[in-house]
Amino acid sequence: MGTPEFSVPILKMLIKNYNVVGVVTQPDREVGRKKVLTPSPIKQTAMEFNIPVITPEKLRIEYEKVLAFKPDIIVTCAYGQILPNEILNYPKYGCINVHASLLPKYRGGAPIQRAIMNGEVKTGITIMYMNEGMDTGDMIEKKELIIENHDNYDEVSKKLSVIGTDLLEDVLPKVIKGKIKRTIQDNEDATYAPIIKREDEKLDFNKTTFEIYNHIRALSTTPGAYAILDNKVVKIYSSRMSDHIHPNKKNGEIVKIYDDGIGISTSDSEIVITDIKIEGKNKMSVKQYLNGKNADELLGKIFE
Repeated sequence: MGTPEFSVPILKMLIKNYNVVGVVTQPDREVGRKKVLTPSPIKQTAMEFNIPVITPEKLRIEYEKVLAFKPDIIVTCAYGQILPNEILNYPKYGCINVHASLLPKYRGGAPIQRAIMNGEVKTGITIMYMNEGMDTGDMIEKKELIIENHDNYDEVSKKLSVIGTDLLEDVLPKVIKGKIKRTIQDNEDATYAPIIKREDEKLDFNKTTFEIYNHIRALSTTPGAYAILDNKVVKIYSSRMSDHIHPNKKNGEIVKIYDDGIGISTSDSEIVITDIKIEGKNKMSVKQYLNGKNADELLGKIFE
């Protein structure tokens, strides 16, 4: 049971090593400007291997479709719906989840984005038993990953997907043989990682340069942080920090033009944005954006 690209290596590992009797994923969604109805990466992978797929809109109502597979064990990874007790209590070997954080930190739907956004220096994978709560089940095993200062969401996600696949491959035989130790989560140490909403994507230039830098890389390349310039949405995909201080400038004001970036005043210094997508146009480097422009005309404009 999974949905995004993050889950694909895990499904492929399971197909290689076990008899995957069925796949459960989110329903096809509209993608892109043309709103093309598109199956999830997990559904596409299952179809490649001729594995039966179901896409319940509401799992708690349609749970019998899952039970019809008669699974001995269920593995979930970034599926996107809470499993009802009817499913949790069915498999002989239980329901195992591959979660992209070091639980009990960052329970919830956006653990990678929230960890980067908060400036964490490490994250990881936790293999856990599922229960009726939100990532509250007993832990089986963990593995850490250092978040490099230049890593964005895409890069951390790829690294964690590999770690999760390898860790699950090691853990599953032990689960089936009953040779694992269950560790109860300490709820007092729990933090939450709610899914990213539209309001979470907007940059706030009243924050520090470090906070804005983390916000940009946490949402790059999907869905992308944004700000408003000249009444147009500008998606911002990459940036670098600058220690230039502009005491007489407004937060969000364009204060310097570089060969490859636009310097914007923050609460404590300056953030230099380097890859953008302006509403109605394709993604481009700021260097491309500045070609043929009178850069001085940008100075003094305000990102909101």
